[in-house]
Amino acid sequence: MVRCGAAVLRKYSNFIDDLRVYVRGGTGGMGYPNLGGEGGRGGDVWFVARERTTLKSIREKYPQKRFVAGTGANSSVKALKGEKGKDCEVHVPLGISVLDDDGKQIGELNAAGERFLAARGGLGGSLATNFLPCKGQRRSVHLDLKLIADVGLVGFPNAGKSSLLSKISHAKPEIANYAFTTIQPELGKIMYADYKQISVADLPGLIEGAHANKGMGHKFLKHVERTKQLLLVVDISGFQLSMKTQFRTAFETILLLTKELELYKEELVTKPALLAINKMDLPCAKDNLDELMTQLENPQDFFHLLEEEMIPENTLEFRDVIPISTYTGEGIEELKTCLRKSIDEQAEQVNEEYRKKKLLLLQTSK
Repeated sequence: MVRCGAAVLRKYSNFIDDLRVYVRGGTGGMGYPNLGGEGGRGGDVWFVARERTTLKSIREKYPQKRFVAGTGANSSVKALKGEKGKDCEVHVPLGISVLDDDGKQIGELNAAGERFLAARGGLGGSLATNFLPCKGQRRSVHLDLKLIADVGLVGFPNAGKSSLLSKISHAKPEIANYAFTTIQPELGKIMYADYKQISVADLPGLIEGAHANKGMGHKFLKHVERTKQLLLVVDISGFQLSMKTQFRTAFETILLLTKELELYKEELVTKPALLAINKMDLPCAKDNLDELMTQLENPQDFFHLLEEEMIPENTLEFRDVIPISTYTGEGIEELKTCLRKSIDEQAEQVNEEYRKKKLLLLQTSK
């Protein structure tokens, strides 16, 4: 049985992907009844997306996790219209969803510079309010981080995702020969000769039942949502989490990974996907690969041999299947080339769809 010790739990806490904070807009300023003066509006609280920002740094810098905007200036003889209170800007990472306490998404920040109004300031005192100021909006919200990456590595524990990330990028994830080596997401970048960069996220290993939040469950699966493409990494010799769990062949592993993605969110299996068959340096790997390729050509022909709960509604269609060995380096350069080609083709497809929409708008406007 795999046990997560205290040291592992402490390490995972170093990576924060959810933070609950309190926000309050500033109170408005007092009005001036004798001269009909209006108090200034209270300041607003804004979330602003910034690169090189983490939820951990927010928690360390603001341990109280409270953000309050400034109070509006009172109306006076010298200034009948009071000045607006100072806004409070909170820098947050890219890839943030803003959720209310009921779990409803009320905002999203995906690009640097994007802003979200978290709490509006109160109105200043005026004739309409009997010259009394209004309090600002106040509430608690959750900042939910979902990593943004070009490629997300998907696989069961010990499939070799961390080793692969270290081979194809400059990332230095922890690597060891036991399940759950990766207990927090790792980001790396593949650098190409023409200076093109592709970001790759190595995400904590799935286990069966992750869609129901078993193991790291949703902590893993939510990060898959904002990756452009998936790279499934599978051990050619199969996988067994512990002595108490069932052994799964490489083919069964692929189906189970697909099933977990599908049960969590159906649209995940519509993402472009590639398949890396790892550990080709092991004995019998070539024979196992030949059998797997036959199964992948017509997977439905083998469904009758499997348990019904293992079979996904839709199977992933892989753009490329690349045999690799992170131990010997076999297939690594080919994999990098395939990833580049797939990302470029997807970008061209998105650009073409955008051009068609613009052309259609121009035609309809005429």
